[in-house]
Amino acid sequence: MEENHFKFTNAVVGVPLFFVLFLWFVYWLEIRFGFDFIENGIMPRTFSGLQGVVFSPFIHSSLEHLYNNSIPLLVLLAALFFFYSKEALGIIVYGILLSGIITWIIGRASYHIGASGLIYVLVSFIFFKGIQTQYYRLVALSLTVVVLYGGMVWYVFPKVDETISWEGHLSGLIIGLVLTFFYKKTEFKKVIKYDWERPDYNPLDDKFMQRFDENGNFVNLPKPEIIEEEKIEINPFFLSNINVVYDFVENQVAINEKNESKPES
Repeated sequence: MEENHFKFTNAVVGVPLFFVLFLWFVYWLEIRFGFDFIENGIMPRTFSGLQGVVFSPFIHSSLEHLYNNSIPLLVLLAALFFFYSKEALGIIVYGILLSGIITWIIGRASYHIGASGLIYVLVSFIFFKGIQTQYYRLVALSLTVVVLYGGMVWYVFPKVDETISWEGHLSGLIIGLVLTFFYKKTEFKKVIKYDWERPDYNPLDDKFMQRFDENGNFVNLPKPEIIEEEKIEINPFFLSNINVVYDFVENQVAINEKNESKPES
């Protein structure tokens, strides 16, 4: 796949912005109309708690909780839709569902809410996928993610902060890694602009490289040999010493008059 695979589209800005605005809209509904969506979160190992697998990423307990998740989502979703545009939608959907299911299995007996699980899915996928491809632009993206969000790895361990869902974070990290194997590795190749970038390039056939010797000194090309053409002898059969006289007629009228003057045979 060539470098032009990375194209800026409206989805790079539109999808992250819409997703984050929707989270704020849900939180506004809670404040404006007094709703309590926390019970729609993930309650591990209960049938009613399964609804949280779908709804929990859109529910937040406080303004600070929502704000802390909004900025990473904007950055990571934009990077996802720019560098992995074809896989982006599947990563989001499968990331939410699968990380939610694992949280439902291993989580503590408490409501687990927030989009942090999806954030860990995105961080994990972008980091590990970039390393797997070994493509310089995606590796650079992986290193950028480490610099920005590398400290998040501590929050996948229990007892680091009892107020957060480390189970959701750990689930997102695992699912992000799993999705890198689910989606096939994309092969990237650099766009060839010059002949010397081709694998079958031979400098000996290059007119420019022929102007340099083994030490890199500029030399003049040898003058081409002048090959004299052999004279072609004409067969005497096609030669004649008899003069041929041509009678040119100016126009068609003269031709007709000349023909009329001839006697009939």
